[in-house]
Order: sequence, then C-alpha cells, then structure tokens
Amino acid sequence: MARAFVFPGQGSQAIGMGIELAEAFPVARETFEEVDEALQQHLFKLMKEGPESDLTLTENAQPALMAVSLAAVRVLESESGKALADMGDLVAGHSLGEYSALAAARSFSLGDAARLLKLRGQSMQAAVPVGEGAMAAILGLELDDAVAVAEEAAQGEVCNAANDNAPGQIVLSGATAAIARAVDIAKAKGAKRAMPLPVSAPFHCDMMQPAAEAMAEALGNVDIQAPSLPLVANVTAEFVTSPDRIRELLVQQVCGRVRWRESVLFMKEQGVDALVEVGSGKVLTGLVRRIDKEMTGTAVNTPADIEAFLSSL
Repeated sequence: MARAFVFPGQGSQAIGMGIELAEAFPVARETFEEVDEALQQHLFKLMKEGPESDLTLTENAQPALMAVSLAAVRVLESESGKALADMGDLVAGHSLGEYSALAAARSFSLGDAARLLKLRGQSMQAAVPVGEGAMAAILGLELDDAVAVAEEAAQGEVCNAANDNAPGQIVLSGATAAIARAVDIAKAKGAKRAMPLPVSAPFHCDMMQPAAEAMAEALGNVDIQAPSLPLVANVTAEFVTSPDRIRELLVQQVCGRVRWRESVLFMKEQGVDALVEVGSGKVLTGLVRRIDKEMTGTAVNTPADIEAFLSSL
C-alpha cells in the first residue's frame, strides 16, 4: 500500500484544536511552545481559548493549523520511532497546508514555517482592501464550466477559479462585483448551488499579487532543504523536490489555483491508495471520497486517531 500524508488548509481551524495532543504527548506541547516562541505570540492560548474571531483571522489561522499538523507529525514519529519518510511515500497540502507538508518533510524548520505563514496571512489580508474582494463556492459544475463562468463574469475585473477541490466543487475568487455576477451566471448555467463564502479576502486570484511579492522576498531569505518525501505541488499537481523550484511554486501558489482534485488523481497514478490527513478537521478526507472512490482517507488529529494509525502500520 502506498500512502500519502496530506495537510489541511484554512477553514479547518476550530477552538480547542491541538489540546488533546498537548495533554497526551509532551512532544506536542513542545511543538506549540516552539511556534509561540518563533512568533513571539501566545498562539496556543488563542487556539485553546479563543475568541474564535481572532483565531479565524488569516494571520493566526494559517500558523495555527500548521502547528497542529506538525504536533501530530512529531507525535507519530516519536511514538512509532520512525521518520515520516519511513511511514509514507509522498506529501501534499491544501494551500497553507503545503507549508505544513514541507515542514513535516523537513524542508523548512518549524520556526521558519510559522513565521512564513504569519507573513503570508498578513500579506494576503493586506493585498486587497476589505470589501473589494470575495470568493464563492460553485457546486455542481465541472472545472471547465466554472472557468467559463468566471470569464463571463469578469467584465474587465478579476474573477479566477481559485480552488479545484473535487468534481463539481470549484471555488471562484476575485473582485466583489465580479463574484456576485459569477454566482448568478453559475445558477443560470445549472449549478446546484452557488454561494458567497465568509472569507476576509479573495485568496488564490490575481488580486493577491502584492502578497506574492512579499512572499517572494521572504522565501528568498529562508533556508529550504530538499524534502524527505516528494511534494505534490498545488499549482502543478506534480512532484517537486528541488528547493529552488519549491520556492518558485510557493510564490506562484499565492495567486495560482489550488489544483487539489488533479493532485489527488496524480497521487493515484503514482500508486497511492491511502491518504492520511494530519491535523485539524477532516475536510481533505471527505474530498478524497468525492475524487476517487477507490482511494481511502483517514484523519489523524487525536490521540485515539494516532493509536489507530500506528497499529495499522
């Protein structure tokens, strides 16, 4: 059985995430402390206690989700006595989860991953004034049809397909008025549902260019090692192992489409039949079943999940 470790993106955050791991495993506690120290912020306290409105802020949600994923990875490694590379065949992550995947595969240090994601969240939020950008979920249209909707809705404004999450599950991103038009056009073209998303900025579209420039500068100053497991990159849906290429793709990822459906199908082509979602929530586990019914998905985010996974090795 070939196994991929995958890491969740924004939207999987929840108050209380990581608490069970921290209570059960010293290495998880130490991971959260290390992230707090890197950011000079009481992030784990926020994760435990809220308020939810603060945890949901992009600059907090991104490093917090990475911290939970890495805490779980370190627990898996310490409890099994094996490196992640000895338990799986490749890694991938959804949007910010790509940073988690790279930290898990030892391309980034934990501190660098936390600082990069803090900056990524801040720069993505700052790229577009509040109210000027939006995102919408389009359910029931395939990618080509959703791209056609975006092109028709643009009318000189930005409107891009931001996430190809699963068959019939596309997210559009761009200028507020263009996204409103896209919702109406998608409904007229037979979408089962087309609805604005409660997000604070239009992620993964051309309006994020200022954030891409900020990340290019930051990534240029960070040491990146070849990952211990090949990474399936969001923007290419193919393997990447070269540190220089990883750096390029992480910059492109800020404005580029998250090609998650294609990434999962690429993993299947490489012989992967089991995806293990490491971190908060079960979003990617749910998407696996929609993308390919022959592949299995398992979420690992509690002590019980970890025990069950390790017993299956």
